[in-house]
Amino acid sequence: MKKTVILLVALLLVCNLTNAEKKYGISSPDGRLTAEITVGKQLSWSLAHDGEQLMGPSPVSITLDGGEQLGPDARVRQTRRKRIDQTVPSPFWISSQVRDHCNELQLSFWGDWGITFRLYDDGLAYRFHTTRKGSLTVVSEEARFRFMEDSPAWVPYVKEGLGGDQFQTSFENEYVHVPISQINRQRLAFLPLLADAADGWRILITEADLESYPGMYLTPDGDSPNTLRGVFPRVPAAVEQGGHNMLQMFVSKREEYIAKTTGTRSFPWRVCVVTDNDASLAASDMVYRLAAPSRLEDTSWIRPGKVAWEWWNDWNISGVDFKSGVNNDTYKYYIDFASENGIEYVILDEGWAVNLKADLMQVVPEIDIPELVAYARERGVGIILWAGYHAFDRDMEEVCRHYAEMGVKGFKVDFMDRDDQQLVDFIYRAAETAARYRLMLDFHGMYKPTGLSRTWPNVLNFEGVHGLEQVKFDWSQGIDMVTYDVTVPFIRMAAGPMDYTQGAMRNAARDCFSLIYSEPMSQGTRCRQLALYVVFNSPLNMLCDSPSEYMREPESLEFIASIPTVWDETRPLNGKVGEHVTVARRSGSDWYIGGITGWDGRETTVDLSFLPDGEYEMTLFRDGANAHRKGSDYKREMRDVKSGDTLKLYLAPGGGFAVKLRKK
Repeated sequence: MKKTVILLVALLLVCNLTNAEKKYGISSPDGRLTAEITVGKQLSWSLAHDGEQLMGPSPVSITLDGGEQLGPDARVRQTRRKRIDQTVPSPFWISSQVRDHCNELQLSFWGDWGITFRLYDDGLAYRFHTTRKGSLTVVSEEARFRFMEDSPAWVPYVKEGLGGDQFQTSFENEYVHVPISQINRQRLAFLPLLADAADGWRILITEADLESYPGMYLTPDGDSPNTLRGVFPRVPAAVEQGGHNMLQMFVSKREEYIAKTTGTRSFPWRVCVVTDNDASLAASDMVYRLAAPSRLEDTSWIRPGKVAWEWWNDWNISGVDFKSGVNNDTYKYYIDFASENGIEYVILDEGWAVNLKADLMQVVPEIDIPELVAYARERGVGIILWAGYHAFDRDMEEVCRHYAEMGVKGFKVDFMDRDDQQLVDFIYRAAETAARYRLMLDFHGMYKPTGLSRTWPNVLNFEGVHGLEQVKFDWSQGIDMVTYDVTVPFIRMAAGPMDYTQGAMRNAARDCFSLIYSEPMSQGTRCRQLALYVVFNSPLNMLCDSPSEYMREPESLEFIASIPTVWDETRPLNGKVGEHVTVARRSGSDWYIGGITGWDGRETTVDLSFLPDGEYEMTLFRDGANAHRKGSDYKREMRDVKSGDTLKLYLAPGGGFAVKLRKK
C-alpha cells in the first residue's frame, strides 16, 4: 500500500514538472531589448527594453487538420542558442550590404516541431518550423500582439473587398490614426501596421520570408484589450475569371484551411521592428535580413534604373505630327526621349495586348513589338511590358520565353490583388520563371514586400502603395497625398521598395488641386516631387509625366534623369510619422538628400557632418517664395559646401527640397 502511494505521488510530481510553466530569455546584441518566451498551457512571448515592458505575453500557435495544436502544452526537447553576425550583399537595395546581427533562440518540441526567436537591437522576429514527412494542412494560426495600453496605431484598412471578400484587395489605402480600441472591427488591416508602445517607443508589425503561405492581416482581439490578432485568408477552392478587363481571378469559394504545405519547412517570420526614433523606420532593413538568401548565382544581367512611363500622363504628348496613343510612333517618341536623357527603360503599359482576351500573344495591330525592341536597343534603351496577372499566369513559360527571345527586359505584372497561398505561390513561380529567362519583374497590384527582392533579386519593385495614380481618380471623400507621403516612409517602405510612380511636373498648392485624368497634377510642390526620388526606395523608378512636360522643365528633368535608383549607403536624417522626413543616400562618392513635409510649412536644418571630409559641389532645389500658391515655383542654387556645414531651408506647405552633392 505504501509503495502504491509513493508511486502515485511520484507520478503526480512528474506530471506537474512536465506541465509546469518554463521560461526562456533572450536579449539583443546590445543587451537592451529582451524577450521572455513562456512554454506551458500557452506558448507566448513578451518584449521589454531596459526592463520596461513594451509588449505583454502574446500567445502563438498553429492548428493542423485533425485538431492538433502546435503551441499549447508543448514539451521542450532541445534548446539551441547562437549569435549571428554576418554581412549580407544587397546590390539592389538602399545599401550595398546589410549587417545581420542578432541573438537566436531555437526551441524544439516533442512532436517534430519548434519555434525560433531572433532578437536584434531594433526588434524581434519569430517563426515556427516543422520536421515531418509528407504534407501538412494548416487550419489556422494564432499570432497575437499584446500592447501594454490602448496605444494609438496607424492603420491601413483594406478597401471594401472584391465581391465582399476583404481578402481580395489592392493593398492601397491611406492610414487612419486611432487607438487600438477604436480600430474598426468590421474591416481588416493589412501589413505593415505601426503602433505606439510605452514611453515614446513604436512597434512596426509585419512579416518576412512569406513563401507558400498566406499573408497576415490584423484586427482587434475581442477577448483581450489592447491586443491585435492575426487573420489569414483560406486557400481558394474555386476561382473565376473577371475583374479589370477580365485579367483577374476572383475567389468564389474557399477551403476550410489556410495552407497545404510540405511537412518539413520553416514558416514565415512574424516581425516587430522596435524604435524610439521615427526616422530609423525610413531605412529599416529587418525584412531584408530575415528573407531567404538569393537563389540566383549570377545577377550581373539585372539592371535597375528609371522608366519613361505613359499611362499616368495618358500618352499625352505634344508638338508632334502624329496622333499619340498606343502605337509605334508614340513609343518611338518615348524611346527617343529616354535615350537622349539617359533613362534606361520605356514601359508599354496596358493597351498593347488585345483587350478582354487575357492573352499576351495577341498584340494590337498598332503595335509592332519586335520593331520597338530593335529601335530601343539601337538607342541603348530597354523595353518592359505590362501584363495582367491572369494573362501572365495562364501561359507563363511561353510568354517569358517568347518575349525574352525578342529582347524584352522584363514585365510589370498587375492586378493580383490577393495574398492567399495560391497567389503567393504564383509570385514565387513568376519570379523563378522570369529569372530563368533573365527577365526583371515589377509586381503591381501587389501585397507588401516580404523580402522577395533578396531571394529573387530580379524582382525589383512592388506596389501595395496608395501611389500617385490615386490623383487621377474621383474619390468621394477626397484624397490627401501630402499627408500620406510623410506617413508611408515609416510604415509601408519599412517592408521594402515602393512603386509609387512620382515625377509630376504640374504641381498644385493645397487649394489649387483638381482632378484631371488626361493632364493629372500632384498635390504639393515641384521640389516635393524631386525629393521623392531620394526619400522613396524604388529600384525600378518611373517618370510618371509626359516627355513633352519634362522637356519644358530641363532643370527638373536633369535631376530626375541622373539620380541613381539603388544605393551604397542610406542615412535617415530626421523625421516624424505624418509630419516630415529627410533622408540622405550615397552612390559612389556622390550624396543625395531629399526632404518633404506635410501641409504645415516648416523650417529645417540639415547638418552635413555625416559627409566624409572634403569639398562638394552642391545643387539645391528648394521651394520658391510663392510655392504655397503656385506649386511649381522653385529655386535652383549651386554652390560649394563641406562636411560640417549646415543648410537652413524653408519648406512650403506640401513642400520639399532635393540636394545633389558631388565631391570635388
